[in-house]
Amino acid sequence: MTQALSAMAPRAGPARSLVSAVLFVGISTVAALALEPLMADRPTWLVLTVAVLASAWASGVLAAIFATAASAIVGFLLVETPFRDMDHLVHAAGFATISIGIVLLTNRLSHWRRAAHVHEIDAGEHSRKAHETAEELALLIDGATALAIYMLDEAGRVAIWNKGAERIKGWKEEDVLGQSASVFYPHDDVAKGKPDADLDRARTEGRFREESWRLRKNGSEFLADVTITPLYDEDGRLRGFGKVVRDITDEKAADRAIETREAQLNSILATVPDAMVVIDAEGTMLSFSHAAQKMFGYTESEVLGRNVSMLMPSPDREAHDGYIARYLQTGEARIIGSTRRVMGCRKDGTLVPHELAIGEATGAGERVFTGFMRDLTEKEATAAHLKELQAELIHVSRVSAMGAMASTLAHELNQPITAVVNYVQMAHVLLEDPDAETVAEVREALADAASESLRAGQIVRRLRDFVARGEVQKRVEDLPKLIEEACSLGLVGLKEHGIQTRNAIDPAASPVLCDRVQIEQVLVNLIRNAAEAMAESPVRELTIATALEGPSMVRVTIADTGPGLDQEVAAQLFQAFLSTKTEGMGLGLSICRTIVEAHGGKIWVDTPADGGTRFHFTLMHIAPEDRDAG
Repeated sequence: MTQALSAMAPRAGPARSLVSAVLFVGISTVAALALEPLMADRPTWLVLTVAVLASAWASGVLAAIFATAASAIVGFLLVETPFRDMDHLVHAAGFATISIGIVLLTNRLSHWRRAAHVHEIDAGEHSRKAHETAEELALLIDGATALAIYMLDEAGRVAIWNKGAERIKGWKEEDVLGQSASVFYPHDDVAKGKPDADLDRARTEGRFREESWRLRKNGSEFLADVTITPLYDEDGRLRGFGKVVRDITDEKAADRAIETREAQLNSILATVPDAMVVIDAEGTMLSFSHAAQKMFGYTESEVLGRNVSMLMPSPDREAHDGYIARYLQTGEARIIGSTRRVMGCRKDGTLVPHELAIGEATGAGERVFTGFMRDLTEKEATAAHLKELQAELIHVSRVSAMGAMASTLAHELNQPITAVVNYVQMAHVLLEDPDAETVAEVREALADAASESLRAGQIVRRLRDFVARGEVQKRVEDLPKLIEEACSLGLVGLKEHGIQTRNAIDPAASPVLCDRVQIEQVLVNLIRNAAEAMAESPVRELTIATALEGPSMVRVTIADTGPGLDQEVAAQLFQAFLSTKTEGMGLGLSICRTIVEAHGGKIWVDTPADGGTRFHFTLMHIAPEDRDAG
């Protein structure tokens, strides 16, 4: 009965249950009436019990209840005296007990069936989800083609094999399943028992990872990153080992190449004379080269992670972060991409002049700035010393020039001194018997003596100023006056050699910015050279001219009527120690070029077609508005 009831159809609705109950009760009633002549009243309740059971089987609990009620009514109607016959009452009680039992059992079985159906549905859903999860996990594992992911059983044989393992190791799944993991190890490692030792170590440590060589199916080796994890079930029983293998051969080769390049770069940075400092967008120092350590006196550990402003003196130290912020906001590069001279601050507080060039780079979304610094301390000290030597050489050149002119200057000074002596002697004679006329002559003689004395004093003063050693001091000078003073020295004694001078001074080509003594030295040198060049010429004419040269320069020209210069000599004329004179040292024109270029000008020579030589040099012209602005 239980098995029959457990196979019952799903519970029907009230109408269907009522129809089913009436149908089965009706059939049972007909059967009871048909059997009554043979078995008297005994089968009535038994047959009606079958109707209840059939209703429960066909339509469920509700139909069984309807059938029980209908069967009870029919049972009492079919018996003439149901309440007087004790046998019929016993049969009715038995019928009621069995029917109630059938109803209760049917209800319980229905509940069990529904619960089983729900569990079946849940189990099917869980099975479906588990199947989908397994498929997704398999897709995920197979999708990790860069990793060989496979499982070993507890004996170390391959149980699961993914596509990545097939790609990396070369074995297909059907070829490798069931094989020992030792086939993946080099022969030397197998001989040493490493495959089993690795599994034992993973079992002992809980997880084992190493970098070692493994074999492919074709026999080639590759460097692998291997991770082995023991897998246990809920009861703690070892089920196998999970292995993840990654081919790192190319990666390690790239790392070694990077390490080699870094070592080479560090070697270069350690030997180049220029200091290098790398900072981020916040001004924090990220790199500090060996040359930078030597230049500023800090070690790398003392500066890394600190702001680069610590290498700067005030006020740049306080303003540097603002410079970076302004550049990051506006993109306006004021220093980046250019080179300029700046001052740095050493660890001991002393200042270090250096040439700074800054470059910018962007990597991984972050900006870094690299500063290359060239220490100018020795260079500027050398330049200062060279400047002192040049000044000394220029001074020596002036003294040498005056030494060469000593006899001429002595002759020039002898004339006014002799005149003074004569005038004083004549006054002395006239004053022996003075009268009004002689007193007037004495006054005139003394006035002439005073004039000649001033003339001699002027020559001595100019000579003293010319040979004096002093600092270069550029001032605004009146060019015609400067040329006049230079001629007073350079033209001494030239008239006695038949040399005629002619000045062609442009009043507009004045004033100029220069050091008066040095430019007088250039003029005296060129004038004396011109005079010596014309010593054998039939026509001896010296011309000194000035003119404007562009908007900001003045050209001074000293021309002679000598034999001129050979083109080859003219091309090398301003080189040191090159002279056209038999007794010359070849420094005069070289010094002239040094002086003129230090004044921002240039000097050159040309030979006119009609003969002679012309030397030209330029000086900075100071226009009236420039002086007003100053």
